[in-house]
Amino acid sequence: MFWFTELARSLDLSKPQIINDSKTPSGRVHVGALRGVLIHDAVYRALKARDANVRYLYGVDDYDPVDEIPAGQGEHFTQYLGQPLCNVPPPPGSAAPDMATHFITEFFDVFAELGVAPEIYRMRDVYRAGRFNDAIDRILSGAAEVRRIYKEVSGSVRPDDWYPFQVVCEACGRIGTTQVTAYENGLVRYTCKPNLVKWAKGCGHAGEMSPFDGRGKLPWKLEWVAKWHTFGVSIEGAGKDHTTKGGSRDVANHCFEALFGGTAPQNIPYEFFLVGGAKMSSSKGIGASAREMATFLPPEILRFLMLSTQPKSPVDFRVSEEYFVKSFNDFDRAKARAADPKARDEERELYDLCEVTPAEGVFDASFQLVVALVQLPHLDAAAELERRAPRPLTPREKARLARRITAARVWLERYASDADKMTIQPTLPASASELGAAERGFLHTCATEFASVAWDDDALQAALFDVARRTPIENTKAFQAIYRVLLDRPQGPRAGSFIAFLDRDFVLRRFAEVPFDEETFLRDTAVSAAEATKKVARDNAKLRAVVALPSRRAGAVAVAEVSLTVGEHAHLLRVLAEGEDPDALAARLAATYGSTT
Repeated sequence: MFWFTELARSLDLSKPQIINDSKTPSGRVHVGALRGVLIHDAVYRALKARDANVRYLYGVDDYDPVDEIPAGQGEHFTQYLGQPLCNVPPPPGSAAPDMATHFITEFFDVFAELGVAPEIYRMRDVYRAGRFNDAIDRILSGAAEVRRIYKEVSGSVRPDDWYPFQVVCEACGRIGTTQVTAYENGLVRYTCKPNLVKWAKGCGHAGEMSPFDGRGKLPWKLEWVAKWHTFGVSIEGAGKDHTTKGGSRDVANHCFEALFGGTAPQNIPYEFFLVGGAKMSSSKGIGASAREMATFLPPEILRFLMLSTQPKSPVDFRVSEEYFVKSFNDFDRAKARAADPKARDEERELYDLCEVTPAEGVFDASFQLVVALVQLPHLDAAAELERRAPRPLTPREKARLARRITAARVWLERYASDADKMTIQPTLPASASELGAAERGFLHTCATEFASVAWDDDALQAALFDVARRTPIENTKAFQAIYRVLLDRPQGPRAGSFIAFLDRDFVLRRFAEVPFDEETFLRDTAVSAAEATKKVARDNAKLRAVVALPSRRAGAVAVAEVSLTVGEHAHLLRVLAEGEDPDALAARLAATYGSTT
């Protein structure tokens, strides 16, 4: 699990470390792009915690051409296909100066909410300031070597007059349609070809110009190489689609080593972030945007989803109730483990990496309970949860609670199926007829005993377990019976906490109105004398006491009852008398194991 620890141990931290990542803002950025952002941020934080000299750079690849139309915006952007993103006007109504800034600004707003603060650079500025001039010259001068590497590493054959560079056409302003065929005396010859690519049409202009100071750009595999050389990058991960053998990262590594010497940066191959099993695409509008997901999920939960999974494993976010609630529960468990004095350092570090800022001792309400309470129209969920918190909440804790409430409401409104939603049933559901005798007896006992139990979370939860042990009934079936008669569904939030928010008389009345036959109940919850003897013998090493209780009779059924004390808790053992006097049977079982009534 602790991939960040392994990576930190593999690096020479006596040397400066430069982490780099980037994004082409060709449309609204989908949430999948956040995986690389947060993986690199986690590495940065982990190295900072180890007192490394480390920087985290993040590039806006805004000199890339417009090669796809953002979903639903063809009317505006079609005319600009092939032009650099930074030269294209934003969508109508945007206050941004250009297309790239329009889309990346929203993404950077998400960065701030997630606690990610890299050093931002824009490729337009890098190219135009001449920072890549040296790398461009070396790459163009080594074009033959680049062509050889392309062929040997990836099997891609390029003609002898192919040069890895595209200029901004002096006639039409497109960069995606130009092809360079020569580099001599610091100048490149190029043609803006009408049919070079399928997604844009060149104007046919041909000319000669300098490739430096922003007049063109490198293809992205070589642009990687130029970044590594110019910025001194030592760590840069890439998605799995780029890191296969013979893939783009492999090509870039070989080009870097052949043209500039040294070793390519440490790679962190990472899998996709999927939504419902589908990879996301900005141009096709598939999946959730980073902005939508960051509004939906609290920042610590989104960070946890990205960082708690090994980079090489995909994160498949689903909006089913099981996955959604589990995501919060898993985070809460990780937080609890980190607070345990016996926790490993890596467990504490994982939790720290998931928080935007240190959050030791911060209170979070159970998300399953939050989901339940926002569905109770008679309650103010925030006020009730604050009132039942172990202490007055800090402003930060109130904000975290508000984020959980927002997540629950958004999920219920946009994603939850009808089966996922909870409604307090006004009458006993028809499905209650499916309950067995043990479940019915459990509910009736609760109806009796809850009349005197303190109506708060912990007291009710303890009482539920106690009644289950004395029914006897498996805990799972006991709680399913509660959810069935109250919600008409097989599962729900922590039962004691949930019941505490309901009216006592309503709960007792609902439990008591379940049809109940005591004779069937006694027969179905009892075992034979032989089975009872085996059970007591099997558990004898753990028993503190075996105490005979008064026998019970109903119709033709007579049972002996024995209280088994294991640890701090008493469990009921019910035994069919089957011709033997039940009181004598109970006394015999108790006496056999050294206890008295």
